[in-house]
Amino acid sequence: MSAAALLGTAVLLTACASGGSGGSGGSGGSGGEAITVGTTDVVTALDPAGSYDNGSFAVMTNVYPFLLNHEIGSSEVAPDIAESAEFTAPTEYTVKLKSGLKFANGHDLTSSDVKHSFDRQVAIADPSGPSSLLGNLESVEAVDETTVVFTLKEANDQTFPQVLSTPVAPIVDEEVFPADKLATDDEIVKGKAFAGQYTLENFKKNDLASYQAYEGYDGLWGPAKTASVNVKYFADETNLSQAMETKAIDVAFRSLSATDTEKLGKTDGLKLVDGPGGAIRYIVFNFDTQPFGAKTPEADPAKALAVRQAAADLIDRQKIATQVYKDTFTPLFSPVAQGFTGATDAFKELYGDAKGGADAGAAKARLEAAGVTTPVTLQLQYNPDHYGDASAEEYALIKQQLEADGLFTVDLQSTEWGQYSKDFPADAYPMYQLGWFPDFSDADNFLTPFFVDGGFFNNHYASPKTNELIAQERVAVDPAERTSLIEEAQAEVAKDVPMIPLLQGTQVAITTDAIDGVVLDGSFKFRLGTITKQ
Repeated sequence: MSAAALLGTAVLLTACASGGSGGSGGSGGSGGEAITVGTTDVVTALDPAGSYDNGSFAVMTNVYPFLLNHEIGSSEVAPDIAESAEFTAPTEYTVKLKSGLKFANGHDLTSSDVKHSFDRQVAIADPSGPSSLLGNLESVEAVDETTVVFTLKEANDQTFPQVLSTPVAPIVDEEVFPADKLATDDEIVKGKAFAGQYTLENFKKNDLASYQAYEGYDGLWGPAKTASVNVKYFADETNLSQAMETKAIDVAFRSLSATDTEKLGKTDGLKLVDGPGGAIRYIVFNFDTQPFGAKTPEADPAKALAVRQAAADLIDRQKIATQVYKDTFTPLFSPVAQGFTGATDAFKELYGDAKGGADAGAAKARLEAAGVTTPVTLQLQYNPDHYGDASAEEYALIKQQLEADGLFTVDLQSTEWGQYSKDFPADAYPMYQLGWFPDFSDADNFLTPFFVDGGFFNNHYASPKTNELIAQERVAVDPAERTSLIEEAQAEVAKDVPMIPLLQGTQVAITTDAIDGVVLDGSFKFRLGTITKQ
């Protein structure tokens, strides 16, 4: 999101009960008492072309329709508002829409809206948006009112069906969303440009979102189980934890500290739901502005590489996981999260003591060999609100690790997410914190968005070899060949160090005992429509 986009201590809610296979619109929710969900997440924008983060996608998942989506409890995609979807040629993916689809404002939802939705993603290409996911898209044609043909640049793209379920793929109303610029949040809410399980009736950014089940929804998940859901946005983990402890809210997700999660999970009247997670945390280097970067007065590619590699030598991930996160995170040694086919420990093999620990001697040798005078000043930026309160403690420890042997002096600064999300793609930070929750269940989602010509990092990393390996793995039909290419791509990234992988987290939610239907699955979707309250 991963998702999603840019994520921290990711908590994802999905339902355990099947929502059915759609139908003729359903009842618009079975009623029941309204549910209140609490989160510290931040919404960047309601326009799918203008955001690539989990907070925004959590809204989009529930209010926009998708051509393909994940069946509840599954990591596989299936037709959502589509009647069928398949490759009709190696470079042609044809989708047939269900007939009679409508947005909540009464506008018809046709193939023209589908074409508009994808064309504007490519045309706008907002730095904070997910358009990088469409790197293999050549064109979109609306053949008739219900038929859409996607023409791809490369044949046999193994990820494209999954891409149609991601943050780049919500179908929007061409009568509400401009072709060449972002729609504002107010324009979207007032325009009722929704056709998901819910409509967004009221939206006060990063304060409150009020949802109402949409009777005209004709998608994979069927009618929403609860008619009204409110999402309350909290400024910090402490306030969210207090609200959950006093049962002022029904569900808490994204994010609670490890300490609060442990405490609340043992509190009478509350229960903890957890599951496997794909959330990762990492540090990114800007190749233009880092020490010895391409646009610095002392530009020197060899010295810049040595700085990145030496920094990788000095990180002790286990200490961060244990001391800061009480082992709710585990060490991560590759950009691809463990559990995904092809994931390796490429950074463990190349850096530190080759066992997962730090090695100052190795770092010093790299810097000396490159002729780098120490200490090197690193300007390291982190975000105090989007990735959880523990980020301050996490990055204080990282600063300590980088400075421990006198090779680096770290200038540690923090900026809140509203500004941070605009700054990092604009070359404001030479070295900075990010997180990620995958958009879909495939290792490529940790590669293509990150490393193809700098990806959404916009960090000016451009490696022809890495680009080639990623392009090859996306279209490799043979599973063994594809796995090998994914492994090679990770090895290449590890040598170049455009980022340092740090940690991988689990998914956690706290609910009251009255809440049912909350479970974690491999879809990486935060579904409201399957949660119920007794």
